[in-house]
Amino acid sequence: QVNVMQSGGGQVQAGGSLRLSCTTFGVTYIDYAMGWFRQAPGKEREAVSCLTWRGDSTDYPDSVKGRFTISRDNGKNTLYLQMASLKPEDTAMYYCAAASSTYGGTTCAEREFGFWGLGTQVTVSS
Repeated sequence: QVNVMQSGGGQVQAGGSLRLSCTTFGVTYIDYAMGWFRQAPGKEREAVSCLTWRGDSTDYPDSVKGRFTISRDNGKNTLYLQMASLKPEDTAMYYCAAASSTYGGTTCAEREFGFWGLGTQVTVSS
């Protein structure tokens, strides 16, 4: 059984920083991508970025480019999202996900991610 445990998040003022973490437990295959997704109130969930086992990341949406950085520690099965210069429009529930199979998730398409965290709320006040 695979579990995805998220930590971090919370409330911060505009211009502040936060770091999200996500650790997987029980994954029996290697070389799988992990990713961060977010869903703002009233909007569809969108991909923030995904990162392969080997360190190849997908492009960030323009809305976060230059402010968010994805990274991972394979030895700890942990994915990070460093968020800087936060804006009120970054307010959302942030989800971490792990790909369902080896080599999966490279395009950051949700359908390739079978294991999801429960989400962590990020609220940015102006």
